[in-house]
Amino acid sequence: MRYELVGGNTFPVLKFELNEGESIKAESGAMVTMSSNLKLSGKMDGGLKRSIGRLFTGESFFMQTIEAVGGDGWTLIATPAPGGITDLELDGTKEWIVQKNGFLASTSDVHMSAKAQSITKGLFSGEGFFIIKISGAGHAFISSYGSIYPIDIPEGETMLIDNGHLVAWEANMPYKVTKGAKSWFSSLTSGEGFACNFKGPGRVYIQTRNPNDFGFWLAPFIPMPKN
Repeated sequence: MRYELVGGNTFPVLKFELNEGESIKAESGAMVTMSSNLKLSGKMDGGLKRSIGRLFTGESFFMQTIEAVGGDGWTLIATPAPGGITDLELDGTKEWIVQKNGFLASTSDVHMSAKAQSITKGLFSGEGFFIIKISGAGHAFISSYGSIYPIDIPEGETMLIDNGHLVAWEANMPYKVTKGAKSWFSSLTSGEGFACNFKGPGRVYIQTRNPNDFGFWLAPFIPMPKN
């Protein structure tokens, strides 16, 4: 199996070249095009329990499975949001937490499930009460709104990250939800509000754009219906 990002840096799509018998799985509706000898099907990946859990993370109940049947083939996979795509390499020992709607595709030996957060993190982290946990061995591809940028936090150090810019982080990294500035007044007047304070060592992926901020920016330009 081979993969690459094509289509430019601004709006990339993910191209897979599959050998006969190989398969990938992707979020529902992610397939753009595929060669004629690939087979597309919808499955409850991981069984009924995991499929129901995915609904709480913003992902779909059924996932796409694309398999090369009768020869080699290729397919293009795209994200619904205008943003980047990056690869999480899993060796079977490390798990990742991904923002809701952040999973795009993976190789067949990668597993995705829902993980419940505490009430505080569910209310104020910006990710909701359920987030995505990715495990297994292989490649998982995550998507974002804007470009994806990795931040490596050294052991013992902390990093404050705006909760609207989080994409993924190593599952064993502790973090707490806190105010975005030194005081609550400054947090509110600066527009930051709540943020997530991560403690290293570990890697965090952020997105360069905040979808909530974009929504506030766009709102004045949306025509309101007249009574």
